[in-house]
Amino acid sequence: MQAWRVHRNGEPSEVMELEETDLPTPGEGQVLLKVRAANVNFPDALLCRGQYQVRPPLPFTPGVEICGETEDGRRVLATPALPQGGFAEYVVADEAAMLPAPDALDDAEAAALHVGYQTGWFGLHRRAHLQAGETLLVHAAAGGVGSAAIQLGKAAGATVIGVAGGPEKTAIARELGCEVVIDRRSEDIVAAVKEATGGRGADVVYDPVGGDAYAKSVKCIAFEGRVLVVGFASGDIPAPGLNHALVKNYSIVGLHWGLYNTKDPAAVRACHDELTKLAAQGVVKPLISERVPMADAARAVQRVADGTSTGRIVVLPSGGAR
Repeated sequence: MQAWRVHRNGEPSEVMELEETDLPTPGEGQVLLKVRAANVNFPDALLCRGQYQVRPPLPFTPGVEICGETEDGRRVLATPALPQGGFAEYVVADEAAMLPAPDALDDAEAAALHVGYQTGWFGLHRRAHLQAGETLLVHAAAGGVGSAAIQLGKAAGATVIGVAGGPEKTAIARELGCEVVIDRRSEDIVAAVKEATGGRGADVVYDPVGGDAYAKSVKCIAFEGRVLVVGFASGDIPAPGLNHALVKNYSIVGLHWGLYNTKDPAAVRACHDELTKLAAQGVVKPLISERVPMADAARAVQRVADGTSTGRIVVLPSGGAR
């Protein structure tokens, strides 16, 4: 079979190589899946660079989430067992962690539903306890993680303010339904949030960026607000001023969604049931900007690494438009 492999750490476009390899062999409790679609995530870039919290042994295949097909023809969502990730024609995955692909979504959309939307749901509901009527500020609003948070925030009855960079990305944030959109390149985020909220600030901040995004968020957080730390796409990990959190009376809340797979797998399945219902209702639908063939996977991961993509880019190993 064909699979993209990384033999040394570095930029995805430089270190990912498409090779012929043997089919992976399932271990105990695992199944072999044919990959129908593999979603590109920012962690795939971090894996290539050797900067992710998990560092699989070299060589490895990146690709942290897929829509796959079982031997009996069922469509499922899975997180492949590294070091044999999803940018391949076949993967192995833990059978107990597989989830049924929603009928309302095609293969590419289904592949993009798992990690990003689970992260958004657990972050907004389990960690930040977002309430109807509150204001949610979403950074990187036109990206895969941000677009999921916008849809989930609106489904929860929140007013959503989206932050994105440049006309193309702000237009996408508006199309996703943000009541207010801020162009971080030309507008003052803090002033715009305060103006939009009558000086109160945002009740919940969804921050997958870190760095300057975090620094500005705590300047426009509301009384009893919650800053949800999801990731550090900027590469800059903030050092929070705890005296500032004390004086302004806000919470800094961390989220590592992957821990729920081992600490509370029942909650992951319950979340998937809820996401499946929302997908059937048309309330959530992953924003797929591109469906690319297997040969373009390295370029796709590099675009996500560089922050030039919008929504989700999905790799289709068979080259179709699923």
